Amino acid sequence: MNHQYTRREVFCGNTCHDLTRFWEHEIGKQARQRQSEEHRLGRSALRKLREEWRQKLESKLRLRNPEETEKRLSPN
Repeated sequence: MNHQYTRREVFCGNTCHDLTRFWEHEIGKQARQRQSEEHRLGRSALRKLREEWRQKLESKLRLRNPEETEKRLSPN
């Protein structure tokens, strides 16, 4: 029988299980970090500030030229 086709599990024994556990742990750690970052961004005030500034700009534009602003905001 050619050694190329023998199963690797026979040769690596516990090492394969250790590697599997290691990578599962790493993947879990990365998933937790990603969730933590998404949660942090969700609590960030930056989105709220950007929305407030956008609303202020829109209101200033409406005061300057209401007809053009209405044309831009209304769907055609």
